[in-house]
Amino acid sequence: MANKVEVKELLDAGVHFGHLTRRWNPNMAPYIYMERNGIHIINLYKSAAKMEEAGEALKKIAASGRKILFVATKKQAKEIVAEQADKANMPYITERWPGGMLTNFVTIRKAVKKMASIDRMKKDGTFNTLSKKERLQVDRLRAKLDKNLGSIADMTRLPGALFVVDITREHIAIKEAQKLNIPIFAMVDTNSDPREVDYVIPANDDASKSINKVVSYVSEAIVEGLSDRKSNKDSKKADKEAKATKKADKAESKPETVTADASNEEE
Repeated sequence: MANKVEVKELLDAGVHFGHLTRRWNPNMAPYIYMERNGIHIINLYKSAAKMEEAGEALKKIAASGRKILFVATKKQAKEIVAEQADKANMPYITERWPGGMLTNFVTIRKAVKKMASIDRMKKDGTFNTLSKKERLQVDRLRAKLDKNLGSIADMTRLPGALFVVDITREHIAIKEAQKLNIPIFAMVDTNSDPREVDYVIPANDDASKSINKVVSYVSEAIVEGLSDRKSNKDSKKADKEAKATKKADKAESKPETVTADASNEEE
């Protein structure tokens, strides 16, 4: 089970601060506690419950062996998301969302393979046979691909889920995931529509402290899921080895029985 979320910790991180009341989305009403000084205050008890629910679901997805793609291109979230996604060994997009990232995944994979082929060229010496101008162009292409797609190089198939910070900003990613029925987990502020998301975490998606609090919790839940997966694998491996040993022991004891029978017949 994912760790329990303490409401006081969410309060200290400023998770409860929403947007100005005039910028609200009425569909967020169930998650709003009150209005103070023209700003909506998010109900942190609901935030805590939703975080725990999302954590449990993400843990199961991670334990099943599927990848969770983190998406956050806003300045205050980039570094936090990259760090926490790395910690959980998951892919992430913190630069511009490449159009068709999910709906045209085959093309995106080709771009990632192009990056790998450039690396091979550098290893086998082919790169050095190019002219200075060509080498410069290839280096620029490699740097551009790495900046936009380097963090998803190990994602060989569509992710099992998306975790998004600010669904209004990342609306293209949301639409693509919806088309492919990929579950969406997200931090949803008072100016966004929670109906766009499968697992809503009502939270301030603008302050770095708030983002860090939620994303680090999510990352820990995923790490827990990966740990469970490893334990299950190790357990199955041990069972398999034990069965193989038992089978081998049986096979070794059989000839002795046959020999004994044979000697009785001779007598």
